[in-house]
Amino acid sequence: MITKSISDIHNSIFSPLTSWAEQSTGNWNILIGIGFLLLMGSAIFGYVFYKKIGKDDERTNKIFLKSSSYMLLAVILCDIIFPKDDMWTIFFLFKYTLVFLAGGVYLAVQYKKDFS
Repeated sequence: MITKSISDIHNSIFSPLTSWAEQSTGNWNILIGIGFLLLMGSAIFGYVFYKKIGKDDERTNKIFLKSSSYMLLAVILCDIIFPKDDMWTIFFLFKYTLVFLAGGVYLAVQYKKDFS
């Protein structure tokens, strides 16, 4: 009974996106374009705060390790949430967008705490 309700929730979230993307090639390209732009933006965001934190030392190594653990947690959560059968390449793109964003947000919060 529980797995049926979880699969219903999963289908209600991702089925409309799948049907919209498969209606035309334009919709598919919009989804890929937005995903790629978000991926590049979040990677740049993470890199900027990585550079702002500073060179490797005892303090920054702890920050980078904690950021990496949040990135790993984001990978695990996205693997649990995103479907594996329909449009897995698109969700793979969005998964790593969220991963870079999670690491970048943690670095931005630490930068704000340390230098403000």
